[in-house]
Amino acid sequence: MDHAALLALFDRDLREGARPDGPGDARVERAGAVVRQTACAPGWNGVLWSALDEDTADAAIAEQVGHYTARGLEFEWKLYGHDRPADLGRRLRAAGFTPEPPETLMLGEVSRLALDAEPPRGVRFVTVTDAHGAGLVADVHEKAFGADSSWLRRELLARLAAGPDGAVAVVAMAGDEPVSAARLELVPGTRFAGLWGGGTVAEWRGRGIYRALVAHRAYAAAARGHDILRVDASGRSRPVLERMGFSPLTSTTPYVYTP
Repeated sequence: MDHAALLALFDRDLREGARPDGPGDARVERAGAVVRQTACAPGWNGVLWSALDEDTADAAIAEQVGHYTARGLEFEWKLYGHDRPADLGRRLRAAGFTPEPPETLMLGEVSRLALDAEPPRGVRFVTVTDAHGAGLVADVHEKAFGADSSWLRRELLARLAAGPDGAVAVVAMAGDEPVSAARLELVPGTRFAGLWGGGTVAEWRGRGIYRALVAHRAYAAAARGHDILRVDASGRSRPVLERMGFSPLTSTTPYVYTP
């Protein structure tokens, strides 16, 4: 598929036609020209898609602020580079949102990717199946990103309880030490699967673990009937993904509103 077709399919299936992103009480609803998800903490809350213009944007922004603040929820407006109006980011900042660092939306068709990467000698990949494994993933996340990961442990446990069809989590082990971890989130009824949370502890970076984890998850996605992978790539991971055959489609910037 060409660039425009992939981006249109992404917008249709994962944004305008989004489903709740995990087990629990999350719901996705359309409110006028906005599609949003609402969930109790610690679930993700935010705007997934919008079809706005210069005349409707400010009122739609105010409506979403009112919706979430009435529930006492912090939320995110996930802005993509092709969203309209062109000054939507400026309008969000004026309404009190704080932008986080931008990333690059990258998509890759599994059949077109270079997936010959193997983990380095002495490292093995273990699929998470229980609370111990979920704890290892969270521990790696905290070491790799320097952020609290209690939410991730809870989310993985909820996904494990819901069954194997929604997500796959993998830990890279060097002996008994977890050194990297990553997740694959499958989107039922679509061709898409998302690559999330690929993080490696500092002393193990630069050895090819990230690339091997991408390949491992690509095969897992294809085996489950999902042949397009999406990644919100940082500046560090983008060059690796491009060498594997992923294509950058647009930018993505989270705008966060805290009541």
